[in-house]
Amino acid sequence: MSGTSQKDLPIQCENLDQMKQVWTRPDTLIDCKLHYCPGCGHSVVHRLIMEVIQELNIQGETIGVAPVGCSVFAYQYMDIDMQEAAHGRATAVATGIKRVRPDRIVFTYQGDGDLAAIGTAETIHTINRGENIVIIFVNNGIYGMTGGQMAPTTLPGFVTSTSPNGRDTKTMGHPLKIAEMISVLPGAYYVTRQAVHSAKTVRKTKKSIQKAFQYQLDGKGGTSFIEIVSNCPSGWKMTPVESNQFLDDEVFSFYELGDLKLPAKEN
Repeated sequence: MSGTSQKDLPIQCENLDQMKQVWTRPDTLIDCKLHYCPGCGHSVVHRLIMEVIQELNIQGETIGVAPVGCSVFAYQYMDIDMQEAAHGRATAVATGIKRVRPDRIVFTYQGDGDLAAIGTAETIHTINRGENIVIIFVNNGIYGMTGGQMAPTTLPGFVTSTSPNGRDTKTMGHPLKIAEMISVLPGAYYVTRQAVHSAKTVRKTKKSIQKAFQYQLDGKGGTSFIEIVSNCPSGWKMTPVESNQFLDDEVFSFYELGDLKLPAKEN
């Protein structure tokens, strides 16, 4: 290659044994094709949860509860014990599992249509009781599975199939800020809002998931709640890149990232 020096070429390693592996699929994440749309944040969140479970060495002690929604088939990807719940009832199911098997690490995985619409009552009362479970809430502001309808978390003015002129807060109400709502409940132990649209936010989200699972392992009591604000390229009618940019430009000014409630000793 003209004008290219040896030092500009990629490092050559004659012995593969000298190479250090820096990335691999966690054993807890089943090696199969995921059904999610290109660019969807669900697959990233799946991976982070499974990485944490493997690193904490709790694969055999963990029970997850899958929702109804885009992630309804989460049990096909997570190599742990899983239970499917009726629409919106994941936290109620998780409550039953944890009370019957308090020795197990229990978490729910839910979208905004599941948790913040049909499951609002179950969510609030589960957290108010301080059930010692982890709730993973993926908020993409739309019903992604059923045709892109307006969700309780859809932003004001946002166009969906059921708000073709944009969400009118006078007739359709305001978006629910679930993390803020439940952070004031006495049973909430740890509440945070994170994202997975960049390397930086992915790292922060994984740390939050690690904290939440560790709190349950330590038997701290109370519910750990992680809201992950994600994109929906298909429902938003955007490319993956455009949808990630939209998060930065519009969404995070409404759903601000960061911790909303920390254990007293960490405040």
